[in-house]
Amino acid sequence: MNEKIDLQRRRVAAIDLGSNSFHMVVAHIVGEDLQIVSRHKQRVRLASGLNPKDKLLNEESIVRGLECLTMFAERLQGFKPENVRIAATHTLRQARNANIFMRRAREVLPFPIEIISGVEEARLIYAGVAHTQPESKSKLVIDIGGGSTEMIIGQEFEPELVNSTLMGCVSFTNQFFANGKLSKGNFAHASIASQQRFESLVKPYRKKGWEAAIGSSGTIKAIREVLIGLGFEDGVITQKRLVKLIDTLCAFDSIDDIDLQGLTIERKPVFAAGVAILESIVTGLGIKELHFSDGALREGLLYEMEERFERSDIRMRTTEYLARKHIVDLNHADRVRKQAISFLKQVSSETGIKKSGELASLLGWGALLHEVGLSISYQGLHRHSSYILQHTTMPGFNQEQQLVLATLARFQRKSLKLQEMQEFNLFKKKQIIQLIRILRLAIVLNGQRNEEGLPELTLNIKNDDHWKIECEDIDWLENNKLLQADLKTESDFWQKVDWKISF
Repeated sequence: MNEKIDLQRRRVAAIDLGSNSFHMVVAHIVGEDLQIVSRHKQRVRLASGLNPKDKLLNEESIVRGLECLTMFAERLQGFKPENVRIAATHTLRQARNANIFMRRAREVLPFPIEIISGVEEARLIYAGVAHTQPESKSKLVIDIGGGSTEMIIGQEFEPELVNSTLMGCVSFTNQFFANGKLSKGNFAHASIASQQRFESLVKPYRKKGWEAAIGSSGTIKAIREVLIGLGFEDGVITQKRLVKLIDTLCAFDSIDDIDLQGLTIERKPVFAAGVAILESIVTGLGIKELHFSDGALREGLLYEMEERFERSDIRMRTTEYLARKHIVDLNHADRVRKQAISFLKQVSSETGIKKSGELASLLGWGALLHEVGLSISYQGLHRHSSYILQHTTMPGFNQEQQLVLATLARFQRKSLKLQEMQEFNLFKKKQIIQLIRILRLAIVLNGQRNEEGLPELTLNIKNDDHWKIECEDIDWLENNKLLQADLKTESDFWQKVDWKISF
């Protein structure tokens, strides 16, 4: 019987590429249960290698990150790509040369890396905490990372107020403790800066309220361990205890001199800044007690693993919100989507794009949102839509997925200036070009917004650069001269980049 259960066991892994540390969690999914079988952590200090002026990662930090990923790769031998999810956070969001790190990382760890937005990071952190700490219905979750701090209020498993703020234990150490001195003045400056960063959140968060306040990840775990070492055996974090901890730290002359039970050597350099940030949050939000949870971003990734390629509920809510906000004609957008998906299914084998894979999903979402820029103006619609899709917070989508949506919107109409296309890490440029072709045709064919729809059309690829639209009704275009003219205009655009479309 045990052998039968083992055969149904699915191995999954999640990796969090943080600003201070890289974490990996390996688990088994058996039925509806998630069993964590191992955890791995490596202090990489990626953020310390990010130049604050030019936002470039130096070679030393890149090498440290690659060495860690090489070790992780040993543990992941034999894992299927769909069973591994890797999320990069603040530092790689900020780094202008993140693509170089990603490209080199792929050589040592053959799994895709997603750079996620701060809000998406916060949403996943909440998912990790909510699944591992289900006792209270309403939760305030706080996670202080190396470069950003996430604060989320939610009900049960659903986040409701989600924010990511640019303050972290590494960045604040560089700003306020660069001289290594542990003085009341340095703590005061860090505290004031922290309060300024999240002051706009205080009123809505206090108004929303919560039943339990929970902290996650390394900074808050380290603070809890030190408080236990100071005699607070329950490990509960309070404002008074944090003030006492700051007083204790200020008794040391410098960060190097800190000697506290429960504080690891690796955490010591950034510990003071983390305490300053947390004390300002606890005071500002009026938190009475903060408890620690083992759940964090990586656990959130694991719990979403089963629906990795769909996450339809999250993405649909995101799409509906953007559509309402930008007054999108969803009936028209859905006709474009259906036509695009129909064409993709017909040419799937020739384009190398799976009928129901990630790119197919992105084509559908891109079709639904291709006109979000129309709320700004029709002139430059494609550029407005592209900007919105790349820079708007979109829960459920990582940074590169948003780039795909933005690219589809950018090249949906007019001239094909393909030299302006950005580079991709998770997808092949050729695949994105195929999606652009399909979406453009679906948009042109539905350009007259006829609710009666189109006759059944067939798309064939004669060779890679010659596509043909066919219909059983050979006179289908004779009865629609305007559509015929639109297709001729589209054909002219294709010819300028050495593509051909016939109909």
